[in-house]
Amino acid sequence: MKKILVIGSTVADVIVNLDYLPRTAEDVHIKSQSVSLGGCAHNVSDMIGHFGVPYTLFSPVGTGMYGDFVRKHLAEKGVVSPVPTPEMANGCCYCFVESCGERTFIVDHGAEYLFKPEWFDALDPAEYGCVYICGLEVEEKTGDVVVDFLEKSGLPVFFAPGPRLSRIDPALMERVFALRPVLHLNDDEAREYAKADTVEAAAAALYDLTRSMVVITTGDKGACFYDGQTLTQVPPVKVDHITDTIGAGDGHCGAMMACLAKGMSPAEAIAKANAAAAMLVTVKGGILSNGQFEAAGLL
Repeated sequence: MKKILVIGSTVADVIVNLDYLPRTAEDVHIKSQSVSLGGCAHNVSDMIGHFGVPYTLFSPVGTGMYGDFVRKHLAEKGVVSPVPTPEMANGCCYCFVESCGERTFIVDHGAEYLFKPEWFDALDPAEYGCVYICGLEVEEKTGDVVVDFLEKSGLPVFFAPGPRLSRIDPALMERVFALRPVLHLNDDEAREYAKADTVEAAAAALYDLTRSMVVITTGDKGACFYDGQTLTQVPPVKVDHITDTIGAGDGHCGAMMACLAKGMSPAEAIAKANAAAAMLVTVKGGILSNGQFEAAGLL
């Protein structure tokens, strides 16, 4: 089995639990706070690893206290990025989680989102079966460096543009769409970008841009995928509580990619991804422990 190449960020998630987001000038007390590994690429790769699929996390890890935190905790997991350490501080993500489980992100972008062309020389595309990218890295000032590599590599692309989709340079988006990526996004993101009233219309419009499968997560309705002819809804896995929604989309994408790499059909892979995302929202933070993954019965 070829490896999956995961390009993107690893950050420290500073998770702050509180009853509700305060208004301007209001004084509130938090319930708790903690710090854990996060970042879209890291979360995706961690889920891929749980499924026993080999991967490379191609993620710059900068300097400073957050860079030290990330490097230390990746090493404890046996994960080493082939990217050299940039001479720039690593950023972090402040995750404010309300009592309902909804999360709001305030992000300090640092070295983890920026790439240099020569770093990609360490990669042999022949070792990989596909590649993951996130919209955040494409939106940054070195986004063209990432897209240059994708064009040269010839690898199948899975693209999770996230809520920043409409903010990416349209010329760069045209280059990404020309690679015919599998799009993975949620229903709000899909409808906003496609200027569509329904998920069905959004999926068809996005397919017209990429000519490749479009996967849209639909919250408590599960997820659906569109192959150019049929929109197939894959039912959700019900949960009895939501702790937070941090990393649920990342985990869904990682699980889907891993299961497709193992030879499952899109419907089978997305069913597994729905189960993985369901387990993720019941735990704190954006990744599962080995025990939590096993308890979800995902293998």
